[in-house]
Amino acid sequence: MTDRALLDQVLMDADPARTPRDAKPDAEALAIRDRIISGEIKPKRDRAVGVRWATAVAAFVVVAGVAAFAAFSSQGQAVAGTPDPLTFTGSSTVEQIVDDAQMALAATPGPPEPLRFVRTAWWGYSIDMTMEESKIVPQLSTLSWEADQSGRVTIVEGEPYDPDDAAANVNAEVSSSGEVVTELIMEPGQFGSPIADPPGPSAEDMRAMLTALGVPADPSAGELMRGISDAVGQWTLTNEQEGHLLDLVASTGGATALGETTDRLGRPVAGISVPSPNLAATEVILISLETGRIVGMETTSVKGDDVLPKGAIIAYRLWDMTDEMVR
Repeated sequence: MTDRALLDQVLMDADPARTPRDAKPDAEALAIRDRIISGEIKPKRDRAVGVRWATAVAAFVVVAGVAAFAAFSSQGQAVAGTPDPLTFTGSSTVEQIVDDAQMALAATPGPPEPLRFVRTAWWGYSIDMTMEESKIVPQLSTLSWEADQSGRVTIVEGEPYDPDDAAANVNAEVSSSGEVVTELIMEPGQFGSPIADPPGPSAEDMRAMLTALGVPADPSAGELMRGISDAVGQWTLTNEQEGHLLDLVASTGGATALGETTDRLGRPVAGISVPSPNLAATEVILISLETGRIVGMETTSVKGDDVLPKGAIIAYRLWDMTDEMVR
């Protein structure tokens, strides 16, 4: 199976929308789709499917929701809202957030070595065009892969909730429904990560990892964040390695400290925001106040239009989930 075919299979199987597969989005949906994809998948060179699959699936479920969003709008019917943005409180600096995270990383246990295992949560829409109803449906994925680039991706649908339910879409656990919507088996060589061997523990090793993932030598804050998202999207790193990544965040200009909040799994976190590489969105990295680890990223639109309002959540990705968080 080619990389393209493998990616297509993931996209088709992960579709959370309940609309026909041959339904055509209108011009507005196509425009927002192109903007999202141009910002989310824009590598310097063709990267392997191991780097692309999580981002591509996340972009796809957003596009599915946007297409239904635009369809509802064009018909003058009720429009589904996106998840509410997180609300941050308190004041801090990027350096202070990273310093606090480094102390937490040093004081709490983490993986003894990097693992080829990642559990991720994101959201999509479930649309019933007949009933003119929509639900936000969290998606829970588990990636496990081997040195020979074989592996397995399992995507489980979360418990849906009404997009108007602010309590559900801001500070509640992402609960699993137990329904597997995708089970993808990758044969040896199919995952195609540029980093098949466990990365080393040093800061230089982390920079080499990001370079392999397409991050330029002198990255913008947005380019750095994208590389970090790719890295933690396919590896569960050690605390030492995550500390080096956070040092890079602190040393790269363009980042802004947001303060503290509770993420969508109920975990206390600090937030740091940066402009996306194409300046069409803002990327927010979420750092656990308890462990110091990178536990999530959110993407927020910068400019409003007829499809998505300014400040709308385009996507979120959550990591470091325990079994209890997804039951």
